[in-house]
Amino acid sequence: MLTIHVVGDELYDEDRNEFINGFEGDLELEHSLVALSKWESKWHIPYIGNEKLTEEQVLDYVKCMTLNDVDPVVYSHLSVDNVKRIKDYIEDSMTATTFVESEGSSPARNVITSELVYYWMVALQIPFECQHWHLHRLLTLIRVCNVKNQPDKKMSTAATLRQNQALNAARRAKYKSRG
Repeated sequence: MLTIHVVGDELYDEDRNEFINGFEGDLELEHSLVALSKWESKWHIPYIGNEKLTEEQVLDYVKCMTLNDVDPVVYSHLSVDNVKRIKDYIEDSMTATTFVESEGSSPARNVITSELVYYWMVALQIPFECQHWHLHRLLTLIRVCNVKNQPDKKMSTAATLRQNQALNAARRAKYKSRG
């Protein structure tokens, strides 16, 4: 979860002839499957991987990420630093897990929607409590489950020959044999 402290501007009340302190508020944000689902149900387009989002759509996603009740005016007072922190939070992987892409494979470029992620959760028997996790962490768990559920790949004939040659060479060196 990310907490952003937003400070509003000081205003002048002409009726009372005095300055009024601006509001202060905290936004509690969670980049999760729940937020993604809310946003997609409103906009009817995928959020993940969509580089054509308008400023209004991005701001609305921040609203969908908000966990606490706040005055809607708070969103119009987000500073550049606030927006940067939110963007960094959304892009953070939230995990130490890394993946090594195998030779000749390329990542799938399918459109990912909230329903597809829910399907993956059901198919992989991931509990629904995980829908509240940071979205990147949930997607990493799904990917780990997919990798672990795949059968081991068979080595090609050439790779098997190379491995056997290396093993034989190591044994010959160990036992000081010529073969």
